[in-house]
Amino acid sequence: MDIRLTNTLTRRKEPFVPGDPKRVTMYVCGSTVYNHPHIGNARPAVVFDLLFRLLRSAYGADAVLYASNYTDIDDKIIKAAAQEGVPINVITDKFARIYRDDMSALGVLAPTFEPRATEHVDGMIVLIQRLIEQGAAYVVPSGVYFSVAADADYGKLSRRAQDELQAGARVEGEDDKRHQSDFALWKASKPGEPSWEAPFGQGRPGWHIECSAMIAAQLGETIDIHGGGLDLVFPHHENEIAQSETAHDHPLARVWMHNGMLTMDKEKMSKSIGNIVTVRELLNQGWQGEAIRWALLSGHYRAPLDWSDDLLQQAQASLDRLYGAALRLKDVAAETAEAPAAFVEALADDLNTPAAIAELSALITNANNAKKAAEQAKAKGELLAAAQLLGVLRHDPQAWFRDSFSGDEAAEIDALVAERVAARAAKNWAEADRIRDMLAKKGVEVMDGPNGSTWRRKG
Repeated sequence: MDIRLTNTLTRRKEPFVPGDPKRVTMYVCGSTVYNHPHIGNARPAVVFDLLFRLLRSAYGADAVLYASNYTDIDDKIIKAAAQEGVPINVITDKFARIYRDDMSALGVLAPTFEPRATEHVDGMIVLIQRLIEQGAAYVVPSGVYFSVAADADYGKLSRRAQDELQAGARVEGEDDKRHQSDFALWKASKPGEPSWEAPFGQGRPGWHIECSAMIAAQLGETIDIHGGGLDLVFPHHENEIAQSETAHDHPLARVWMHNGMLTMDKEKMSKSIGNIVTVRELLNQGWQGEAIRWALLSGHYRAPLDWSDDLLQQAQASLDRLYGAALRLKDVAAETAEAPAAFVEALADDLNTPAAIAELSALITNANNAKKAAEQAKAKGELLAAAQLLGVLRHDPQAWFRDSFSGDEAAEIDALVAERVAARAAKNWAEADRIRDMLAKKGVEVMDGPNGSTWRRKG
């Protein structure tokens, strides 16, 4: 399988060549755990989960090492803990668990490693000390700063000239740094805040140094792929490159990948505007996790995606068609098969999910049209293999359709279907047709087969 990925660093789509095909490494910036993850937070988790699945398919499950971190020391976390009067780990443990549960509902596989920033402070201290000794960082009363002037390549990822940089624009408490673009590696301790002892003074790490230290500890000093949202290109990923490559004197990542941002009804999603929706809210509204996943994958990962109920409804309808085909073939033993080449090639072409979904649609048509037993077994095997790579069709088809109704509604439908089966057995065709029409008004289609009757939501 030849995988091609768009590298943000070079602005080109390039063949993916790992440093070691027996040890493929990927790091994706994870969640800052102080609140419920919103749908924008879920996009990189789902996008890079798809890439994780593709890499495992290409190189073998044991050959791919994927790390996604939890930022569990941060100004927002400290503020949330202070407001509730609890230690920060009470906040971070709670929301790390919620994040994990919500992403699991979207079919996101657990990464190989899920490091927490607070578990790697010692490594951050070592890295900062090395930068100080190299003359690339300096100590002042407010903390330790990376000197952007010490890195001649600074700005190469975002393509920003030095005089345009605002990465370290002066903020409260940083009046003593030497240049406005210098950024904090270490923040001197303040009363009531968590802090650690270090040779350069007691304090806590800055945001950017956290990822550099966790990457080195979990995956190595140079990795194959570094991913995240487009909003992280500058300053976060630019700063990671500066500090890691200055300290280690070799590239941090061979490929940099960034997913596009989400808008809400054509407007930028923002907590300050209040137009965000959390994953948990969507699940509680009755949207199934796979529908949310499908919606997030419906557009190309690098393009912006406008989030709306219409997008979710389209995703639900597409999945209903997929599950409908699976339901028709539920009694067929699937032939062991790999995902068809055209489907895999679409994903291997820079995760072209619109093209992959079109190929999956063709597989659904084949499954619905298959008549002979051998054709049905082959069609079902290919459909399952492709769906597994995409991370969908994880549920029993009948359960999928039941879960789209409330418990009481599903029980009522079951009872009506049972009455219709009894009417058909008694050859009371008029009663059977009457019940079928009742079900149709409820948005339910009944499918009769040699092994009984099943039902699904009508598309």
